[in-house]
Amino acid sequence: MGAMKKWMTLSVLATIVSGAAGCDQSKAELDSTKAQLTAMTAERDGLKAQLDAANQKAASLQSQVSDLTAKLAAAAAPPPAPVAEEKPAGKEKKKKAAKAEPAAAAPAPGPAPAAGPATETKKGRGHF
Repeated sequence: MGAMKKWMTLSVLATIVSGAAGCDQSKAELDSTKAQLTAMTAERDGLKAQLDAANQKAASLQSQVSDLTAKLAAAAAPPPAPVAEEKPAGKEKKKKAAKAEPAAAAPAPGPAPAAGPATETKKGRGHF
């Protein structure tokens, strides 16, 4: 029985020693993982800051585009027509105003029609 007790003690000691050695490896791996986590957290925070700055810049540029578009539309708009002074209307004034209105209401001539086979009329014997 003494031998059995000796073997049991040795196996317990071997288990404790191997467990302690295993803990040392786990501790080193844990420390390495913590260092990686810290580095990744710092990198994430830096990228978030860059994203926030880029979003602010994009918003600023968008407002500039809107302002320039409004200015361009205002510049392209025709100036308002001068307001004519109203005078007492006589018979002659009414007739002249009536004649002036149809001339002003005439539409502007459109582009010249394109000449081509679809718009030309064919005449003669060879046309089917």
